[in-house]
Amino acid sequence: MKHAWLAGCVLGLFTLSAPAHAQRSAGNLLDDSTVNASVKAALFSNSQTPSGHINVETYKGIVLLSGFVDSQAKKDAAGETAKGVSGVNQVRNAVLVMPPTGWGARLDDSMLTGRVKSALIDRKGVSSGEINVESHSGVVQLAGFVRDDAMRKTALEVAAAVTGVARVEDAMIVRPD
Repeated sequence: MKHAWLAGCVLGLFTLSAPAHAQRSAGNLLDDSTVNASVKAALFSNSQTPSGHINVETYKGIVLLSGFVDSQAKKDAAGETAKGVSGVNQVRNAVLVMPPTGWGARLDDSMLTGRVKSALIDRKGVSSGEINVESHSGVVQLAGFVRDDAMRKTALEVAAAVTGVARVEDAMIVRPD
């Protein structure tokens, strides 16, 4: 049952990531979607990687890992696991190592993530669907493949201005078109 639920979550995330790359050819989108799903499956299969805490995005064979884990060993294991997947040309491991938190802090982080996402949605010039937002103890990480540096900079400014944000970590990559 646990594996079926997690597999459903992976499939859901896989489906949600597709629209952000709609401008690419169907072949590139399919290749990246396949690589993305394969990396997620490999992370899920590796007992050393907390796959539920690691986000995976792929663009033209470049895999971006982001999110938060509680040890350098888990971050390193995620990077090595992704490198071993067929079709991966490059791995950018932007996973942050942070100490674990309790339920109260996780609730606060969820609310902070929502406020940052809302601010990004409301900002002209920011395509919020291209940016993944995660929060941990007031640290907000913005990750994803974005269209240009102006959008990246604007997103960082918007996130930093949200009440409760202690620090913004930039894990966004300008798409190499």
